Amino acid sequence: MRAAGRRTGFAARLLLGQALVIFAGGITLLVVALGLAPGMFRGHVENAVGPITNELATHLDMAFSRAILVSLAVSMAVATLTALAVGWFVSRRAVRPLRELSEAAGAVASGDYTVRVRRSGYGAELDSLADAFGQMAGSIARTEKSRAEVLRDLSHELRTPLTTVRGYHEAIADGVLPADRATFERIEAEISRIERLVDDVGRVSIAEERGLSLHLSEVAVGDLLRVAARAEELAFEAKGVRLTLGLDASARSVIVDPDRMQEVLANLLENALRHTPAGGHVDLSARSVAEGVAITVRDSGDGIAAEHLPRVFERFYRVDDGRSRGVGGSGIGLAIARGLVEAHAGRIRAESAGAGEGANFVVTLPASQGRRGVVS
Repeated sequence: MRAAGRRTGFAARLLLGQALVIFAGGITLLVVALGLAPGMFRGHVENAVGPITNELATHLDMAFSRAILVSLAVSMAVATLTALAVGWFVSRRAVRPLRELSEAAGAVASGDYTVRVRRSGYGAELDSLADAFGQMAGSIARTEKSRAEVLRDLSHELRTPLTTVRGYHEAIADGVLPADRATFERIEAEISRIERLVDDVGRVSIAEERGLSLHLSEVAVGDLLRVAARAEELAFEAKGVRLTLGLDASARSVIVDPDRMQEVLANLLENALRHTPAGGHVDLSARSVAEGVAITVRDSGDGIAAEHLPRVFERFYRVDDGRSRGVGGSGIGLAIARGLVEAHAGRIRAESAGAGEGANFVVTLPASQGRRGVVS
């Protein structure tokens, strides 16, 4: 029974439904007509010709009932054939986009994310379904592309330090390098680099998948900025980049996890420092906006070309592919920052007038609404 149900198509079910409607309507019409029409007809005859005998009344009832039955039978047959013909045409048009959608879904399941379903023009619902399918296929295609890029970049990022460690190991084994403290410190540095990369990948995955717990509390924006600036002060001094702090007096408090938000600011400041040459400056500021509070990290560094702006928060993405990980970073810090900001119901965006024009990273957080506690 279940297998037979699967073989029955939608068009056949639609035609069967129409036939049942016609049949039910015909039976209803027949019952009502046979129940009411003979008496009404006899009354009309009596009014026209006067009283009639019982034998004539019976003969009239039988003749009228027979005429009704024949007329209804013929009309039902013609109506059924006409309805089935129209229903067949309509069902074919209705089923065609569904069949195309089914075939396209099968293609997507097989890995072809370029397939699309065209609008049928057979109703807003089917057109909306076709549009939604196209958006879904495009989203899956972007996700698969991003996954492939992440795996490729992760492989590349791990290969470099592992190759270095293997080189040191072989050099020690062959007696080319001495097994002294300096050599082991170099190996330790490469191992630490691998560990940091693995930790970064784990952190960005947790942040983007909302898998972290936030210990929320009300914090003055000025305190957040001062702590972040103080933590990065020595690094800025060592490179010769000036770090300034600007705070709008009207900036309100925010409900955040202080440790997680310090991680966001640290990533943004380190990114700004990495791309700002000696003698440049970085400004960390906050001001009130309609959505809440906007925290801005503005630098006078390399800048970002317009085509790169939409992708700067992607994992492993670097504006300059020629940079090494040591110079250009792992490409994970900004992705972690975005995940943490969005976990706080905030938004983060990048702005730049172009290469060599510096860049702005703006974090917008909702103002304090009295929320506290732990959010996971």
